[in-house]
Amino acid sequence: MIYNNSSGENMRKITDLKLEGKTVIVRVDYNVPIKEGMVADDNRIKQSLETINYLIEKKCKIILLSHLGKVKTKEDLEKNTLKPVKIVLEKLLNKKILFSEELKGVEIEEKIKMLKSGDIILLENTRHMDYPDKLESNCDENLSKYWSTLGEIFIMDAFGSAHRAHASTVGIAKYLPSAAGFLVIKEIDKLKEIKNENKTLLLGGAKVSDKIGVIKNLINTANYVIIGGAMCGTFLKIKGYNVGKTFVDNEKDEYIKDLVNNYEHKIILPVDVMTENGEKSINEINDDETIYDIGTETIKIFNEYLSSAKLVLTNGTMGLYEDQKYEKGTKYTLKCLYDNDIKTIVCGGDTASAVKKFGYNFYYISTGGGASLEYLSGEKLPGLEVLGE
Repeated sequence: MIYNNSSGENMRKITDLKLEGKTVIVRVDYNVPIKEGMVADDNRIKQSLETINYLIEKKCKIILLSHLGKVKTKEDLEKNTLKPVKIVLEKLLNKKILFSEELKGVEIEEKIKMLKSGDIILLENTRHMDYPDKLESNCDENLSKYWSTLGEIFIMDAFGSAHRAHASTVGIAKYLPSAAGFLVIKEIDKLKEIKNENKTLLLGGAKVSDKIGVIKNLINTANYVIIGGAMCGTFLKIKGYNVGKTFVDNEKDEYIKDLVNNYEHKIILPVDVMTENGEKSINEINDDETIYDIGTETIKIFNEYLSSAKLVLTNGTMGLYEDQKYEKGTKYTLKCLYDNDIKTIVCGGDTASAVKKFGYNFYYISTGGGASLEYLSGEKLPGLEVLGE
């Protein structure tokens, strides 16, 4: 049986494969924040448990692969280690797991040979293979082949890395029977709703070019596109306003002009903002000021649109929410969605972090910001495409 999703990927599901007693390589997404040597947010680890527990029930021997941050220097090798993740994973599973500091060689091969049914080994950060030659990120053929020899089946359960054609996401899958894990299946199912249903988009953050594809692909089924964060500066400038020193993304000027001209009734922009000098109307921003949040009147206007929405996709924050001076836009738009029990899908790391900071709970929080945006933009995700071959 092949799982067919709306962007054209045909991918096998984990339940389609005979797994009993097999040695299974699982690409998980443990790219989690580490602070002072401890995992600061274990959501992505928890999201992997359904697939892992299913494999334990099937008496599989389980090899877990994940990246963590970028590895460009020797210092990164020490800093970006999955050892803190092992500790959290053991607590969540209530069982001991093995860990391999090596990603290649006799040591790792011997440890895998010693695995018994239900045993788990977590390998060190796959991006350790990026220093110095970027073997992981460049999907090195020899590395991909080698990793594939460690197991009999490959399960892709790292949706947050599905848009990356790396050795651990695409390379291994070329050489082994492969399928999507439960997290990937769940992510695709939730995002399909966004594609097919009428919705309101609540977009923020800084870089407009990352979100243009989403707007372009979803504008016809979007009731409104509400734009805050630093990215509103690009739209306001296109409309002739002075945005001071606010970051402006010039890559998509012509497309943004077309959007503003053709969909002005759908695109909702701020009428006031917060700068370092306090709250300002969008007519009052000086050359030396920067937009750090949306203003009080804008929050009221945005919330009027949000409170009547049936389905909302949110990506990017309304301002510099980490700073208490500029958190109101993000805090109170999310509060509006929460208080009104609006069906909300959260896409993106910053948005998910803000949701956690303010203590809200929503219909679905995607584990993959970049992958979610590319999927919703109509792009094919290489880490999923390969599962149908």
